Amino acid sequence: MTAPITTTEAWARLAALAARPDAAAIRRRIEADPNRFARFSRSGAGLLLDLSRTAIDESLLSALLDLADAAHVREAFAAMARGEIANPTEHRAALHMALRAPADAGFRARTAEGWEDASSLVADELSRMEAFVHAVHEGRLRGATGAPFASVVNIGIGGSDLGPAMVTEALSSIQPRLAAHYVSNVDGHAIAPVLAALDPARTLILVASKTFTTQETMANAAVARAWLVSALGEGAVATHVAALSTNAKAVATFGATPEQTFGFRDWVGGRFSLWSPIGLGIALARGWSAFAQLLAGAHAMDRHALAAPSAENLPLLLALVHTWHATFQGRGAYACLPYDQRLARLPAWLQQLEMESNGKRVDVDGRAVTYPTAPVVFGEPGTNAQHSFMQLVHQSPAVVPADIIMVAQPDHGLAANHRILLAHALAQGAALALGRSGEEQEKAMLASGMAADEAARLAPHRHFPGDRPTIGIVLPRLTAHALGALLALYEHKVAMQAALWGINAFDQWGVELGKTLAAGTLPALETGDVGALDPATGGLASALRHLGG
Repeated sequence: MTAPITTTEAWARLAALAARPDAAAIRRRIEADPNRFARFSRSGAGLLLDLSRTAIDESLLSALLDLADAAHVREAFAAMARGEIANPTEHRAALHMALRAPADAGFRARTAEGWEDASSLVADELSRMEAFVHAVHEGRLRGATGAPFASVVNIGIGGSDLGPAMVTEALSSIQPRLAAHYVSNVDGHAIAPVLAALDPARTLILVASKTFTTQETMANAAVARAWLVSALGEGAVATHVAALSTNAKAVATFGATPEQTFGFRDWVGGRFSLWSPIGLGIALARGWSAFAQLLAGAHAMDRHALAAPSAENLPLLLALVHTWHATFQGRGAYACLPYDQRLARLPAWLQQLEMESNGKRVDVDGRAVTYPTAPVVFGEPGTNAQHSFMQLVHQSPAVVPADIIMVAQPDHGLAANHRILLAHALAQGAALALGRSGEEQEKAMLASGMAADEAARLAPHRHFPGDRPTIGIVLPRLTAHALGALLALYEHKVAMQAALWGINAFDQWGVELGKTLAAGTLPALETGDVGALDPATGGLASALRHLGG
């Protein structure tokens, strides 16, 4: 059992820095240093990371890097890449980096049976996926009536939906090969309109569930199966369904063939799985070349994360500054603001990645943590966010850091729109960092001709405190390669933060209790027998049955 990270000299030094009167000051630091952007921005794997509009300075950066050393972050990350056990509560490796590496990369994963050749396994399955995708796109693999496939419906939930759905939308500038639809919610209002708008004869169904037992996914899969059978007959299931799963027996019972079943090992965690067969929908919708470039971009960030010096390492720097905000400054939330409509689903993907990974109350040794871990993540595309929750970010007593993600070159011809979009992104960061005092606002109102008493009355309402941190992330263009690098940046940031906090980023026991209890609440709704439920839940179940007729 290791000593808690809070006992280290590095932690104490950061706590002392956090107690400084100017610990959160950003405006003063910007105004005092004309070279601040150059000193606190870094590049790697084709991305730019800008930390200049946070309160970081040389002493804080040094202390944060010392914390990374004290927590052995780089060693833990390297061990993860070697395929060592990264998830001790489930005795599993976390080797998603192997999913996007070249076939000869030599990744190995430690399992209960010993070491296995992860790179070889990945290469074999990628080869099968590529052949399947080309067969569908070239019309060699067709539906039961002989019609080529025109649509694909991915049925999954959590990591089997959020990542592929987000990437498919993010790459919408690429001409679609198949029209893609993603269904995750077991609510019938999710799947019914999707199927109603499609032709069963030209629709391919992907059932994405590692265990092939996930209740919500299998309920929706049963609906889709019945829809196919009603229109095309039982024999159509084998042609129209592909399974993304490791449960061969359950897949066979459902009716999918081994040829259209694509699997992966337990060292692929759900929220890290879009690079695996779980991403088959991306390749079917946007083409194999785009999927391959997505993997290549992530691999470029993997290499950077493993090799770049700590002071130049983008995932580590992002992890350190996020940890400074969340743990040492007590910022309980942060906003993800992608200034590109195609990244609309990025905040939802980040919510699972961040909060399911690092929303933990105990460290790896089972001790209750005494400091905040993962903050709440929320977000919307800019400029939409500016017209919803940014009032809180600018003027609430609670300081909410934000990541502002920008794409320098659009994939449309509306140059004026793009300049306006980027102008807003820049202005939001400046306004949050610099603010504007009540006195400054009052002077501006007086200069505009407002009466003195009215200017004085309004000044407190128009006061922007400033000193609110934003981190800038810039992509030259939103290509598949750049997107892969961006997503891997956040994946590695989360793993490195977990090492800083001494927690396990790769289990999710907090998800399990509700799923377990649902096994008891469903029969109560079906039969009305609520005797096995607690009185509060039983009363509500009875009311639902009554109101539902």
